[in-house]
Amino acid sequence: MAKVVVVGGGWAGCAAAISAAKAGADVVILEKTDLLVGLGNVGGIMRNNGRYTACEEAMSLGAKELFTLTDDNATHKNINFPGHKHATIYNVLKIEPPVRKLIKDMGIEVRIMSRVADVDCEGKVLKAVILEDGERIEGDSFIDTTGSSGPMGNCSKYGNGCAMCILRCPSFGGRVSITGRCGVEDMIGERANGDFGAFSGSMKLLKESLSYDIQKDLNENGFAVIPLPYELRNEEKLDLKVCQQYALHEFAENIILIDTGHAKLMSPFFNLEKLRSVPGFENACIVDPYSGGKGNSIRYMAVSPRDNYMRAENMENLFVAGEKSGFYVGHTEAICTGSFAGHNAARYLANMDYLKLPDSLLIGDFISYSNEEMHKIGGAKKRFTFAGSIYFERMKELNFYTTDKEKIQKRVKDANLIDIYNKKIIS
Repeated sequence: MAKVVVVGGGWAGCAAAISAAKAGADVVILEKTDLLVGLGNVGGIMRNNGRYTACEEAMSLGAKELFTLTDDNATHKNINFPGHKHATIYNVLKIEPPVRKLIKDMGIEVRIMSRVADVDCEGKVLKAVILEDGERIEGDSFIDTTGSSGPMGNCSKYGNGCAMCILRCPSFGGRVSITGRCGVEDMIGERANGDFGAFSGSMKLLKESLSYDIQKDLNENGFAVIPLPYELRNEEKLDLKVCQQYALHEFAENIILIDTGHAKLMSPFFNLEKLRSVPGFENACIVDPYSGGKGNSIRYMAVSPRDNYMRAENMENLFVAGEKSGFYVGHTEAICTGSFAGHNAARYLANMDYLKLPDSLLIGDFISYSNEEMHKIGGAKKRFTFAGSIYFERMKELNFYTTDKEKIQKRVKDANLIDIYNKKIIS
């Protein structure tokens, strides 16, 4: 059977594997850590703002599985917090096992602690990836979903040192760019001041280490807003973050917490001594990243140029998704691009024309617009997410943004693409 090799088991990799498997391919996921869903193990926010529209559109296209699991493992649904409406928050402590079970039940091979270190590439065709122990994994098409964070040297050079984050590079090794190993010149994101990369935008506190009143707010409302003393406010932090949809004054003037099982603090880092000086945080304990009092992981260090079929530049059988494919922010964005890349990786094996999502669909416009914008002058400083910043504004201008499920489904139906990802195309 034709084989698709997915390198990286985050949300994008899981979505790509599911999509390729449903199309009829034999699929293996190679994940360097001991967990799937990657940063999804510390994220948790879904369906906020335009992500609701994107989620429903992706489900109409046939990519229902992962969104269903995040809905089923939600701690809170339909909550509004500063700058964001109708969010679903899933429990980051419970999400990985059901995702792994789903993927294995679909017959997808999952190889954890399998770090790819090199490639065997002949011209524009990738023949195999090579694990760090020398094992050769051959495939017919490949999907690079290795993300854009790490390795440790980048977090030290462009950040405040190894963040000791969920990616755990000291234990499992740093990220290796598959596209880079194939000779593709990866792009690097920039901050507003021109520095390379961006800090991951949040950290996690042990919820039980916070005051009773804060825990009560989190458990009952799904979020908590605690005003910061004036001397602890820091607007400059907003420019450092990957997550520009949270670069709002409210996030500099307050401590904003989201209940993801942990208490997700919407700041890239926060000095622990100063944090403990805020009422209710006297016993606060940071659980991710462990350097959260000082710094966080650095992202956008290896984004691959690609076409609008999600194929890496100058490659025939190597596709990309998630942060590897653009200056993207978020789980929904990863799942949407991963599902699309997995489907087209299968089309390559079936010798079919690639699917191009039309600009009449939100996800199609997102993929083509972000691809065009990131190659313009200043494009490395732009961030693309359905939840805020420049793309959410574009969504509203183009009348894409809606929570009307029937309206969203009609767009997909009008494009004749209902359940396209559920069609088996490899016999």
